[in-house]
Amino acid sequence: MKNLKWICLGIFIVFVAFFSPCLYFSKAKRPSQELPTQPEVGKETTPPSAGDQSLPAKKEEGEETTPAVSGILRFRGNSTNTFYGQGPVPRNPEILWRYPKRGPMGSLSSLRTETKRWAGTGWTGQPVIVEWEGKTWVIFGALDGAVHFVDAETGGDILKPFQTGDIIKGSVAFDPDGYPLIYFGSRDNYFRILALDREPSTLLWKLSAYSVKNRVWNDDWDCCPLIHDDHLFEGGENSHFFIIKLNRGYDVEGKVEVEPEVLFDFPAFDRELFRKIRDRNVSIENSPALFGDTVYFANGGGMVYGIDIDGLKKGWRKFPVRFEFWMGDDVDASVVIDDEGKLYVCAELERNLPRALELGQVVKLDPKEPENPVVWSIGVPVRSKAKGGVWATPALHRGVLFVPTNPGDLLAVDVETGQVLWKKEFPPHFWSSPAVVDDVLIACDAHGYIRAYEVREPRVEPEEMWEVRIPGGAVIESTPVVWKGRIFVGARNGYFYCLGERK
Repeated sequence: MKNLKWICLGIFIVFVAFFSPCLYFSKAKRPSQELPTQPEVGKETTPPSAGDQSLPAKKEEGEETTPAVSGILRFRGNSTNTFYGQGPVPRNPEILWRYPKRGPMGSLSSLRTETKRWAGTGWTGQPVIVEWEGKTWVIFGALDGAVHFVDAETGGDILKPFQTGDIIKGSVAFDPDGYPLIYFGSRDNYFRILALDREPSTLLWKLSAYSVKNRVWNDDWDCCPLIHDDHLFEGGENSHFFIIKLNRGYDVEGKVEVEPEVLFDFPAFDRELFRKIRDRNVSIENSPALFGDTVYFANGGGMVYGIDIDGLKKGWRKFPVRFEFWMGDDVDASVVIDDEGKLYVCAELERNLPRALELGQVVKLDPKEPENPVVWSIGVPVRSKAKGGVWATPALHRGVLFVPTNPGDLLAVDVETGQVLWKKEFPPHFWSSPAVVDDVLIACDAHGYIRAYEVREPRVEPEEMWEVRIPGGAVIESTPVVWKGRIFVGARNGYFYCLGERK
């Protein structure tokens, strides 16, 4: 019996020693049923690139946060899509340099059954300008499928271009909190985050357009993302809108890192929208805008959405749609927001549905009046063989909205009344979004002209100050930016240009 007792005790000890760790690790690996705790705003490590600046404080409703680095860090510069650069604007400009020096940028790209060669930079194609590490960087995606990192002074490469698998039409974004990160999409079906604090630039994360369960339309990424409080807002041509927690920080060697987590995947469509538009082209190609706790965007089906993101502070993973409005046709232009939170939305005119013909293509909306939000609207009909409507994102300045239209008019619209104050005729296919800096309006057209107008009194039709033509008259679809005496813009002839004061 004594032997039996000791044998049983030995078996018990072996059981405890062997199975207890298994039970512990099994429990440790079990997914938590609770939502992850959101870090407090401003608790991230201060980025080295910000110098002695700390991360920006949490902003109040309608207040723009000061970036931790200086520059134009995304499409249209800020969260309301209303910042176009910093002066002075050159008064007698010439082309200072052309990039690349070795030959034009370009590549072949296929869309369904059509394959063609693309060159230069396209729509929207705006560069990032960032003062970082003692240099002014010009960063842009191009139709050769690469992101380029160029010295603003010399036009030479700072880093080797980062090559993707297809063309890049949209605009890149630099991290507004000073982390050495850029964010961009490509037609190769991936949205990417790159680190710039190592050479060559290094891919840290990518999101496939095929990651969603019910993709609609295609796999491009044309939107320029919006980064706010360590969250990224981005839409894809798969017709889904994403809210992504970035979880930015630095590793033990001081290198930047991210651990992105998709918090919210919103399919921006339903069967009712398909029925109304009579097709399934509901891709998201415009760049989101933010006012208060609402992020706004639109899609190819003409739906304008406002999503309430107040729940981010509470750890939510579902976010209600606060505002919906149907424009009746494709909205590729980005939503512009004024200081009162009013929205300016521009649509194309391709389907010619009764809704679009009745409403118009340039519309001011008041999201605080969701049942009847239209303040005013303007029609942009077909002219000659040019489709009607608007592809460019308008510029807001001194109570006037400057709107380039596809048929070729530059409209100056009173934001209070919707009255067209004046208009100038440009060639059709007027897709380049204008910039206004130091009371000077910069407009680029499809015949390669870059023109400047003095708009200190924007309600009075201005005279032309100057014009510069890209050699060969190349089409300009991309958005120009102004930075400290220079103008930067790409063209469809394969090159990117810097204009400055004539020497």
